[in-house]
Amino acid sequence: MTDLVTIGESLGLFRASGIGPLTPGDATVFSFAGAESNVSIGMARLGHQVAMVQRVGDDAVGRVIADRLRAEGVSLAGFVTDPDAPTSFMLRQNRTADRVTVSYYRHGSAGSRLRRDDLDPGLIRTARILHTTGITMGISPSARDAATYAFDLAHEAGATVSLDINHRSRLWSAQEAGETLRALIGKVDVVFGSDDELRLLADGGTPEELAAAVRDLGPAEVVLKRGELGALARAGSETVSVPVVPVTGVDPVGAGDAFVAGYLSARLEGQDVVGRLRRGAVCGAFAVSVPGDWEGLPRRAELDLLAGTENVRR
Repeated sequence: MTDLVTIGESLGLFRASGIGPLTPGDATVFSFAGAESNVSIGMARLGHQVAMVQRVGDDAVGRVIADRLRAEGVSLAGFVTDPDAPTSFMLRQNRTADRVTVSYYRHGSAGSRLRRDDLDPGLIRTARILHTTGITMGISPSARDAATYAFDLAHEAGATVSLDINHRSRLWSAQEAGETLRALIGKVDVVFGSDDELRLLADGGTPEELAAAVRDLGPAEVVLKRGELGALARAGSETVSVPVVPVTGVDPVGAGDAFVAGYLSARLEGQDVVGRLRRGAVCGAFAVSVPGDWEGLPRRAELDLLAGTENVRR
């Protein structure tokens, strides 16, 4: 069995190295990113067997993505190379010292052309965890259909279905996202989201009440990612929260995906909710301490390098 199968889109990333508006001659760093590929790399570095399903273009960016994921130990069994559409890319810059802006170039991309015929049902059915995000649901109707089909396959096979809401208003409206995800939530076992994202699914006052309200829709576990305030999880009738691991932040992008990778890794290993949240917090701290979305993700032997994981509030 494969520990984790992810379905999503990786994008080429051009990151401006300086601070301020772009000008001719500015230096940039080329890499790639994407919520599901970040989670895939995070899990692979922690020693899990991972496969990713996605479409990339038959171009230089697509080849870089495939080569690097393979080098990180992520199986490309679910990869499709599309000769008729380009790989998406995005441009990220520090517009000011405190504000990161991102521009996406994904219209008509290979990733948006993902469809259910691209999926290998055997790969999905033999996964211990299937993970995707609202980004995949939002990039196109065919990608949404493919992800929905994968949910059906995984749910019927008894696999754990994991969803990070990851709402992007540029892809679809809050109303459309809420309606779509509420229709699928009965097949989801673990759902991740920020306060605003969980409110797409249910109403609630306090974070604890909100997590409980989403939990009542069917997921076994609801995880509320709260940024600098840490994370909270509702599992059964128990609500547990942990603080962030204190580090010097360099790049906040990708912290949420790192957290998801750590949480799912600990879940696979049978750790309790506190252990899952702790590992998620540690992985998130590694991610924000290094420039890039996935470059700073820890390997298993490094998990104990960071202190500050002792405080747990019930």
